[in-house]
Amino acid sequence: MNDRLVEKANRNVWESIRSFNAQREPTLVAQKYAKMRQNAFAFYRGTCHLFYQDLPRESSLNLAPSVWICGDLHLENFGAYKGDDVRSEQIRRQIYFGINDFDEGVLAPCTWDIARLLTSILLAVENLSFDRADGDRLIQVCLDSYTDTLSAGKIESIVEANARGIVGDLLKALSHRKRSELLTERTKLINVGVASPVENRRQLRFDDCKILPLDRQQRIKITNAIDDWARNRADKDFFEVLDIGFRVAGTGSLGLDRYLILVEGKGSPDRNYLLDLKQQQPSALMPYLTQPQPQWANQALRVMQIQKLVQPAPPALLAAIEFDGGSYLLRELQPTQDKLELKSDRISLPQLEKLIETIGRIVAFAHLHSSGKMGAAIDREAILYSRGYANEFGQNLDWHSEILNYASNYARQVRVDFRDFCKATKDL
Repeated sequence: MNDRLVEKANRNVWESIRSFNAQREPTLVAQKYAKMRQNAFAFYRGTCHLFYQDLPRESSLNLAPSVWICGDLHLENFGAYKGDDVRSEQIRRQIYFGINDFDEGVLAPCTWDIARLLTSILLAVENLSFDRADGDRLIQVCLDSYTDTLSAGKIESIVEANARGIVGDLLKALSHRKRSELLTERTKLINVGVASPVENRRQLRFDDCKILPLDRQQRIKITNAIDDWARNRADKDFFEVLDIGFRVAGTGSLGLDRYLILVEGKGSPDRNYLLDLKQQQPSALMPYLTQPQPQWANQALRVMQIQKLVQPAPPALLAAIEFDGGSYLLRELQPTQDKLELKSDRISLPQLEKLIETIGRIVAFAHLHSSGKMGAAIDREAILYSRGYANEFGQNLDWHSEILNYASNYARQVRVDFRDFCKATKDL
């Protein structure tokens, strides 16, 4: 592995990044680059395509069983979300903790997810000011948790009742959060006068950072797309559009179209809902896949279907919508507080270890949940592989040492690439 990394030392990382982002909105791409310059972990989050560009085609890690993978698995692509039917008055929606981003999802070797995740742990640990030995310990914890869970073959969901540590605290706090809090954060009440059936209604809080206003033509175009999609639904009034803004969020997806939509929901003004509408493009993994993939009608449908294959309970209001020559994933807005954001002043090493152990289990649950579906390996094959019996590569779990070594080596490569990127973009 070291030789391969040395061979790549003189490649033009900046040119590869610039080419990948060339078709995106320039102002937002500049914001993306600013985020990526913060540290090596942020850089890694924004360069998923580089990871797979560098992944050796001849590696025996590619012999692992194929499952439906996240594709861009890193520590901050986990979070809490609500499932079940948001329109039922009787159902108390369950809050889950799991993988929350499937933009790059494909059918691929399960080890691809694990290698990217382990590399992210090493980079995040450094950013959290823990030492290298701590990082090595944590990636071993993650890998052991993953394979032990895979071997057991039992699929569970991480919910408030069984969550511990940081995840348990997060889910407990979210169980008491009201939708009105999110509405208050992202919208404001305006008085429309006594002539209106509803004297007060909500509109988005626009700013110069996270929610930007749209021109009238674009607002009409998106409103018509939502109306067309909802027209034949029994709950079409739920999706009556009240306001729309351009949403600036994420790192890897910055530069693509993304909208925040305020809809009528169960009634104005306090029972409105906020929706996220995100443009989808082909997975960055596509050039490197050898497994046949389904012929998806569009990219948003790919992301939606993979999310349903992997998660025991997908987020509420998940839908694929086509308009204006593109495809978009619609879902209920998840508050930023629901995402896993690691801060050095908020987490101890024992807390982080427990979190990493939980994450290893979640990934195994996800891979098992998709097994046997649409070309993915069956449970038995995945379980045998995790125990070291599937093929010569798996004998005595030798793949553990290989994937640990690869993550360690590639984390070093990312640090080199990050320095080169910062030098190349210092004047931007």
